[in-house]
Formats: sequence, structure tokens, C-alpha cells
Amino acid sequence: MSGFHEILFPLEVALGASGGPERVTEVVTTATGREERNTRLADSRRRWDAGYGVKSLAALAEILDFFEERRGRLYGFRWRDRLDHASCPPGAVPSPLDQRLAAGDGSTATFPLLKTYGGLHAPYARPIAKPVVGSVSVAVDGVERLEGTHFSLDATSGRITFAEGHLPSAGAVVTAGFLFDVPVRFDTDFLEVNLSAFAAGDIPRIPIIEIRS
Repeated sequence: MSGFHEILFPLEVALGASGGPERVTEVVTTATGREERNTRLADSRRRWDAGYGVKSLAALAEILDFFEERRGRLYGFRWRDRLDHASCPPGAVPSPLDQRLAAGDGSTATFPLLKTYGGLHAPYARPIAKPVVGSVSVAVDGVERLEGTHFSLDATSGRITFAEGHLPSAGAVVTAGFLFDVPVRFDTDFLEVNLSAFAAGDIPRIPIIEIRS
């Protein structure tokens, strides 16, 4: 991913942000009153406003420094979503059995990390591009594999690659558990700082948007 810095947005501020996933759905109403609905994007795109998380002058200065180093919208960075940053439900510990990635065919070595939402009607498999180093565990047919021995992880792209001699056999199910960040950028080149409060100050809006590669 070009123009990207592998650095995490200040966590204390991110945890106070508001936002979530956005879809793009076109709705056309026919002359008979029926609706035709279509989506132009296969994946959702997440947006946040981090302005709510700035609670002190120190946090404000930290965000200003972070914004300037990213050159506004120019460089992307990692973002920790308070609600959704793990392969497991909130409060649980990631397990190598959490998410089904694919079935092996005996020759494929590389598998992208995925997180699936839903399961009954139209499950959505979300690509995970920024796993947290040291958090990824992998299993093949329920048997855990060891990073560095059986597989390697590219934490900048969210792909695991099995070593020679350890490729999943045909039909073997590859699963994984992990923590992850979201690749994002600032959605503004202007950071409006309000210093009307002498000891605190605030930034009314810090728009953040997910980067889709």
C-alpha cells in the first residue's frame, strides 16, 4: 500500500471516537412503486470522527504532531476500532479456530486473513490487511500451527504463507484468530483547533476514513 506509515493513531483518542461502517446502495423506485436496490461496492468502508476523543491539551498537541507528520491526507496509518478489532466477540480471547480462511488444495501456500460477519443469509467476508504483530494464530483442520515454523505472516498486507512441507492438503480447512487495525487516512487537510478553553482546547472534527486497496 503506497503512501502508508505503519504507525498506530494515538489509542487514547481513538477509543473516544464515533463512527462505523458505511455502504453505498443505489435505490431506484419504479413507476409501480417497486424498489430496485443495488450496491456499487462489494466491501463496506468505515468512517470515524476522532474529535470526541480529544480531552486534554496534551492529547490535542499529540494529534497536531501526528497530523503534521502524516501531511494531512497524504499518508495513511493504522487505526484501532474500539468495537471491532478482533477475530472473536468482544471480551473473548482470539483463538486459531475463530475465522475460516479457506480450504487447502495441496499447492496454495498464501492465504489472506478474513473476518466473516453473519452466516445465515448473506455472510460478508471482510479482508483484514493490518493484523497486529504477535496476535495471529493459525490452525489447519483444527491443529494449531506455529508462526516461524509452519507459516510466516506479512503484517503489512494481512497474508499468511505456509512453509514448504507444511502446505495445507486438499480439503484441509485453514482457520485463524487475530487482533487487527484498520488502514485509514485523515479525510481533511485542515485541522481546526479551538483554544477557547484555556487549559484544554479541542478539535471539533477529526474525520478519519478507511483506505481500500
